[in-house]
Amino acid sequence: MGDLAVRSLVLAATLLALSACATTPPAITGDPAVDVAASGETVPVGTSNADAADDPAIWRNPRDPAASLIVGTDKRAGLYLYGLDGAVRDFSPDGRLNNVDLVTLADGRVIVAASDRNDPARAAIRLYWLDTAYQKLRPLGTVPGGAGEAYGICLHLEGETLHAASVLKEGLIEQFRLDVPQRGVPTSTPVLTRRVPTQPEGCVFDPRDGTLYVGEEDAGIWRFAAGSAEGTLVLPVDNRMLVADVEGLALIADGERGGYLVASSQGDNAYAVFRLPDLAPVGRFRIAGGTIGGAEETDGIALAAGDFGPAYPGGLFVAQDGRNAPQAQNFKLVSWAAIRAAIGGE
Repeated sequence: MGDLAVRSLVLAATLLALSACATTPPAITGDPAVDVAASGETVPVGTSNADAADDPAIWRNPRDPAASLIVGTDKRAGLYLYGLDGAVRDFSPDGRLNNVDLVTLADGRVIVAASDRNDPARAAIRLYWLDTAYQKLRPLGTVPGGAGEAYGICLHLEGETLHAASVLKEGLIEQFRLDVPQRGVPTSTPVLTRRVPTQPEGCVFDPRDGTLYVGEEDAGIWRFAAGSAEGTLVLPVDNRMLVADVEGLALIADGERGGYLVASSQGDNAYAVFRLPDLAPVGRFRIAGGTIGGAEETDGIALAAGDFGPAYPGGLFVAQDGRNAPQAQNFKLVSWAAIRAAIGGE
């Protein structure tokens, strides 16, 4: 082979390498994250070979904490109900349900609300009564959730009034007052419209004062005061604490103003923890593989305080696992006490 041919081959290889670098940028990784191990996991969702599991919510059984329950969405098929052992207790085959939340009303009923995106032009809120005695999801019907595709949802109980934030894929956050009578048809009444510039999803209310936090996937976390349509981007994507996409949000209250806000930093398979009320960074963690597999590409998360039995005596954190091969996606269960110890939370 002549010198000219050799030089041509070298040049072609160099251009090919540069082209590959240009089209495949290096992955962004935020600040260091400590590893924690899952103590449990759910049975995989029924939809295999697809992005299907999405968002969990937790009901704590005050009389028997180890008998607490988790609801979780298969966003292509419906809503699951799991025990803390990860086994399926019930399944409601209601199609494209994306996110889910639950709340216990003053009369003791546990109401579950899921964002229903079966009609991408008209969001709906699909409601259930969680029959905790028989561990069943009892369908109550759907109510309007806004004009657009349903995406995120979160609930807030203000006195005896139930509110839902219906997060639409196009950037609107529609707040509704929900009326869920013990007998009769549930209704939703529009209360307030909010907006973020680009696609949001995860949301969570502070149960103490109704402050709403919303994750704008590419930008960061917004905070809206109760009753206000104007929000502030309080925690921007900085490639340190938060790496886009910002996905699920969870909040645990402590006292009058304290506690923690947790976010899924999906871009680097981590979770960011911020202290309330000043949102000071506390630390980051990952769910690492061990006896039970780790969690990656997490969408929804949930967090609840209190005793959940011997495996979770100081609270329970649940995260969707977007990469659970060779099985379908599922949800991982982690001790909140273990997370706090790992990140140095007070």
